[in-house]
Amino acid sequence: MKLQTIFIPVAVLVAIAWRNPYFIGVLRPTALPEAFYSDGDWKTHCTVIKSPADGVPKFEYCEDAIFWDQLSVAGELTNRLIIISCDPGRKSWNTVMGPLREPEPHGGLWLYQPASVNSESEPSPILFEGYPKGHDFHPLGLDITHSRDGSPSDLFVVNHARARSYIEQFVLDPAEPTVAKWVRTVASTYLVAPNGIALTSPTSFYVSNDHLMTRRLPKPLGSILPMMETLLSLPTTWISHITLDESTHSKAEPAFTIDHSFAALGLSFANGIALSPNGRTLAIASSSMMQVHLYDRNPTTNALAFAHTVHVPFAPDNLSYDDEGTLFAAGHPHFPSVIAIAKGQAGAVAPSWVVSISPRVAVHSEATVNLKEYDTRAPVSASAKVPAVLSHVVETTFQSNGTMFGTSTTGLRDSTTGVQYVVGLYDQGMLICKP
Repeated sequence: MKLQTIFIPVAVLVAIAWRNPYFIGVLRPTALPEAFYSDGDWKTHCTVIKSPADGVPKFEYCEDAIFWDQLSVAGELTNRLIIISCDPGRKSWNTVMGPLREPEPHGGLWLYQPASVNSESEPSPILFEGYPKGHDFHPLGLDITHSRDGSPSDLFVVNHARARSYIEQFVLDPAEPTVAKWVRTVASTYLVAPNGIALTSPTSFYVSNDHLMTRRLPKPLGSILPMMETLLSLPTTWISHITLDESTHSKAEPAFTIDHSFAALGLSFANGIALSPNGRTLAIASSSMMQVHLYDRNPTTNALAFAHTVHVPFAPDNLSYDDEGTLFAAGHPHFPSVIAIAKGQAGAVAPSWVVSISPRVAVHSEATVNLKEYDTRAPVSASAKVPAVLSHVVETTFQSNGTMFGTSTTGLRDSTTGVQYVVGLYDQGMLICKP
């Protein structure tokens, strides 16, 4: 056996362990249960809603989900819908993990209206009005403004299209919620690999760029460099803040001005992002570091200042806040399993894990906090994978070995009902767990 065949893999593993000793944990399988739900027996409290067997398009392979809140004139919540980004063709077109084989069929958006406590409604596909012909649509992260007193909302969606990646802007009207009117396509040299998005106004937003080196590079660079960037947790990704020219807001005009600034630099695999309800904290998922970074935000300037880092027991994908300010992170406990599904390996399943992240109610020191023992209710505790931190508490809300529901990317919790929603990158439908 040639020396280099041994040296190269060992050198890579040593580099990974040096950069992030916990990332080795997502390269090894973990014996997770069939399922666990923190607020009850999953067998009676959780269900997966799917599209009909003969339904076209398919409600599957969903990456992100957001609440679409509809408010009264006084700002009180009157209705809460869920918008989900899905892509049935993900196994043929995935600019993050590969392959880039065939950009057909296109992905789509879905609308879900939560039903009563004892019944479930069906998701409905959102139709596009005015969307350019021949313009691919492969959605990842998305965000939407609140509707107040029946006013339309602005929806922004990351689109990893055939030629390059964009951000698409739509308008959704509560009077016709399953029709998205296309407004414009946002393109920029700074949108190298956009992933998550968090609105700061109807015409401005933060957007993460998960890689500097992407699979769009010529072969063999496109298949080697992005993977090395991920495995070595290289700090080559960033968060941008983009403001669109107000004068062209909601007008389908080809020319408009983009004001761009770097909000955060030197991140490793910056994935999902979420803005807290009070607008003063931006949470950023670092997938290859198994961390969630919290930044203090200046609402006037949109400037960010690093505040805290929280370890999570998986490679975090997307993030969301509930109304009470609790952060939820969903992600992948075993990265090779996700790759196996992406490659179409027969019978492959990949686990799911969702945690809540809450600030501690008081300032603690290592003398008063057990950094090794926490999250004690879960069958597999997060403490078995990563240490606790003094600033925040991490607790498992859902986990599965993938047989019940796999490849979790987003976890939402509705504070008004306590219901949790989870979508999976390579699973069918959406998981709903009711307390």
